[in-house]
Amino acid sequence: MSDEYEFLTLLRSRIVHDGARGLMDDVAVLPLGETRLVLTSDTIVEGVHYLPADPPADIGWKLAAVNLSDLAAKGARPVGCMLNYALSGDAAWDAAFLGGLHDLLDRHAMPLLGGDTVKMPAGSARSYSLTAMGEARAAVPSRAGARAGDRLYVTGPVGDAGIGLDLARADPAASGPLVDAYRRPRPRLSEGTLLAPVVSAMMDLSDGLLIDAARMAQASQVAITIDHVPLSPALEKARGASTAVQMAAARAGDDYELLFTLPRGVAPPVRAIPIGHVSSGAGLTLMIDGAAMPLPERLGWEH
Repeated sequence: MSDEYEFLTLLRSRIVHDGARGLMDDVAVLPLGETRLVLTSDTIVEGVHYLPADPPADIGWKLAAVNLSDLAAKGARPVGCMLNYALSGDAAWDAAFLGGLHDLLDRHAMPLLGGDTVKMPAGSARSYSLTAMGEARAAVPSRAGARAGDRLYVTGPVGDAGIGLDLARADPAASGPLVDAYRRPRPRLSEGTLLAPVVSAMMDLSDGLLIDAARMAQASQVAITIDHVPLSPALEKARGASTAVQMAAARAGDDYELLFTLPRGVAPPVRAIPIGHVSSGAGLTLMIDGAAMPLPERLGWEH
């Protein structure tokens, strides 16, 4: 298998349960009486999803955040989670990791229910997995519901975490809002709860605006045009707002904002930024300052 896409294509040929959603979404959804059980699992790996010099508390926080963000994109209330943990051999490091993990779990009333521990061979990259469970009482949106005529929105600016990662690579002691966006993302759970009953499609931005919008277009069998790349004041102050900066922000991952579509004329029930529209057809178009831009060979993060 050369990449994630080929592996998922093979898996999809073997998935038969409706709850898997054809592996075209970030969660599985199972009926549970009058509600639905929403399940998601994410792994973060040293040197791939975080830097070896990142503070362990921030790594623990991030593991919780990426899972809670998947629940947010489905409007699900956190119910519990299970942790698979690779012991580091450093008790203080492990304690700090768990402190950061529990800090975010406690903020969202997500109890840790169990899991597994392993000891990695000396010199191995650290790897951690969390499986999160949530409860949804309304319809659970997918990335496959966008329809021609819908408007495309995002709950916040993009690119901060990508620039924050660059700053942390250059200086492990770097700080400020951009580094915070990379190390301690904020899952949009309250926004997801309000959006879920009204959106036509929704997902979180984990791998980058361009690649995730392309995935929504593919799953929904529509064309998506992005005509605005929203930047934060902190990013504009650090890097400006040139076409190159907007392109980099649109490709950067780890934003964990919610990307969603609404029928034209329906106002979002939360603060959100309109960034494009949906039309008949297929594929992704990016417009910057009114001009169509050639898409980069890599739209965002891919394994």
